[in-house]
Amino acid sequence: MRKISKLLMLVVATSFFMACGEATIGEANYQIIPLPQEVTNVEGESFELSSATKVVYPEGNELMERNAQFLGEYLNLPVITSTSSDEKVIELALGLENDNKEAYRLEVTANKVTITGASEAGVFYGIQTLRKSINTDNAKNKLAPVVINDAPRFGYRGVMLDVARHYEPVSFVKKFIDLLAIHNINTFHWHLTEDQGWRIEIKQYPKLTELGSMRKETVIGNNSPEYDGKPHGGFYTQEEIKEIVAYAQERYITTIPEIDLPGHMLGALKAYPEYGCTGGPYEVATKWGVFDDVLCAGNEEVYTFLENVLTEVMELFPSEYIHIGGDEVPKVRWEECPKCQAKIKELGLKDDDKHKKEHYLQSYLTARIEKFLNNNGRRLIGWDEILEGELAPNATVMSWRGMAGGIEAAKMGHDVIMTPNTHVYFDYYQTADTKDEPIAIGGYLPIERVYSLDPAPDYFTEEQKAHILGPQANLWTEYIPTPEQAEYMLLPRMAALSEVAWTQPEKKDYDNFLTRLPQLTDMYEREGYNYATHVYDVQAKLEPNFDTNGLDVAFSTVSNSDIYYTLDGSQPTASSTKYEGVFTVKENAEIKAAAFSNGKINSKVFSEKVEISKSSYKPITLLTKAAPSYEFNGAALLVDGLRGDRNYKTGRWLGFQNNDMVVVIDMLQPTEISKLDFKTNVVTGDWIFDAEEVNVEVSDDNENFETIVSETGINNKTEHWQDVVEHSYSFDATTARYIKVTIKTLHEMPEWHGGKGTRAFVFVDELALN
Repeated sequence: MRKISKLLMLVVATSFFMACGEATIGEANYQIIPLPQEVTNVEGESFELSSATKVVYPEGNELMERNAQFLGEYLNLPVITSTSSDEKVIELALGLENDNKEAYRLEVTANKVTITGASEAGVFYGIQTLRKSINTDNAKNKLAPVVINDAPRFGYRGVMLDVARHYEPVSFVKKFIDLLAIHNINTFHWHLTEDQGWRIEIKQYPKLTELGSMRKETVIGNNSPEYDGKPHGGFYTQEEIKEIVAYAQERYITTIPEIDLPGHMLGALKAYPEYGCTGGPYEVATKWGVFDDVLCAGNEEVYTFLENVLTEVMELFPSEYIHIGGDEVPKVRWEECPKCQAKIKELGLKDDDKHKKEHYLQSYLTARIEKFLNNNGRRLIGWDEILEGELAPNATVMSWRGMAGGIEAAKMGHDVIMTPNTHVYFDYYQTADTKDEPIAIGGYLPIERVYSLDPAPDYFTEEQKAHILGPQANLWTEYIPTPEQAEYMLLPRMAALSEVAWTQPEKKDYDNFLTRLPQLTDMYEREGYNYATHVYDVQAKLEPNFDTNGLDVAFSTVSNSDIYYTLDGSQPTASSTKYEGVFTVKENAEIKAAAFSNGKINSKVFSEKVEISKSSYKPITLLTKAAPSYEFNGAALLVDGLRGDRNYKTGRWLGFQNNDMVVVIDMLQPTEISKLDFKTNVVTGDWIFDAEEVNVEVSDDNENFETIVSETGINNKTEHWQDVVEHSYSFDATTARYIKVTIKTLHEMPEWHGGKGTRAFVFVDELALN
């Protein structure tokens, strides 16, 4: 934070308020994000914030002086250490008695605003509450009398920024840290090394940045065969890192570095090929994914290399934790490497019914690095793959593949940070309508889904809850090349995360959150952040109704604007049908809807096609179980008249892996059919293949079935592919009430695939019988 003299602050403040002249007086709004734990309105006159207001802090406390300068700079107010009794001031003080050191109390009376913290950090969070309550576009603000008592639910509140896939300049890293501060986030997880580039200067190994920080080009799109032909790279000098770490510290944010090991190391292996199993040559990766070449765990020189690198890292980062990655480490090279096999033999490692011996070799490497960090007064964090084998004794686990890994680690007595890709992977699409969105890795993570996360839910035992340090969101940047796009993917989802991390669960309410969000997005506007606006568009709730055999449609907007819609695909106008409440669609339709203000559209146009078949909205029973992460709304989505697109995570596709899909549709009465259509979503890079076998059977009594369609051997490609595949089966007209459809997964993926021999997923949508 730049230092501003008290005289300069006074001049700036006076000039600001004089320039604003007779501008309107704003009213402070304490309904902010994250919602404070306790807001008590009290009787009395309001405090008027004006050019005469001063920020007061206790003399001799450098941290409090910095807090005061932060607030003074934001509000254009002078900063002083003492005041006369008749002056109107914002006083910053310590002395709040609270076991939570980030707690604060904000009290407003007619003559004074007082922020008292249990520590300097608590005072800082009180400052955030004050600045988010005030609209600085107004020359003056009135603050109604209030008492706010507040403290965070979790002591760890984090966001990860990946600068390895795409390098970001120092200026943006600081802007990102400012964003964290606005949202009461106290941990910056900095992902610094990858297959696609090494971004941290290590003086003992200069080639890491000379050779490992630059890739010759970058793949275009989702790992297409095309490349942009443009070199991409960059790294942070140690002086720049010190500057960024200090910048974060000034905002009470701890920076945790991640040196991802032993996988995701092609950047390092390009520079020092002797640390790989084959000796190279290696290239900095130009596409995305997981690569077989990793550090050689049987080479003692690798351990020396890692300890030397981590020694310099620890000198730069004073954080208690050092993140060592540990995720996505293929064992292919270790299985064939003489040094790795010799180390396995030396350690007496064996295959067992849980893991192969190479997994235990990674456990050995992790434990050895942990011991080194512990001996230097630091603690190790790793992604949940470090659970595979034997977990290092004192490790903290970041649970990213859902919450199961976190539960397992907590049961073992280990601390856990919850960062499940189901809720807080901010590189996922924010909307199901992706045609106008910048390209993303896939997925579907709307803000409501983020808000629904509870990192320590009631079904955890109290002992398990005690090990949950808090939540973290991750921004992986394979498909995020610019600061502007990074902001767009972060905001406003970070607002939802902040409330997950700060506010007690009994006070969380999504609808109430939406009423408070506009005040925060107004701040984004003032601060110049690029944020997504999907939450302000028409929100549609489309639900199959098996009682009326139709699709129930409900619309809403955050602003409660008037909504007009059409069903024939035409653009809605103020002369179209006005939405008055839930309505039902029973025929083919192309729904379009928009919000209107003063007769003009003020939102994006919502659009959805409804395609009705004889099986639409008929009772359907799933006889097998879908994959846990891809159950969504269950079998009903197979007959809801809505079609999924290329994104298999939007809730329009039902996914299966360990079971085949078997459903029975009750047509309610004997019905003539002669055709079945359905779609599968194929993304072989994500282990999702086409159906391997399709069977259709009919019955009059739901007990005795006759087969009318049987097809096998559908998967016949010999390379990766991605597409939505349309399946259509015609057969002689037959009349039946019950239709059983079986769609089988590929039970063993082929030799050319990285998951060879294991069972593939199959994703299915809309069983249309006609």
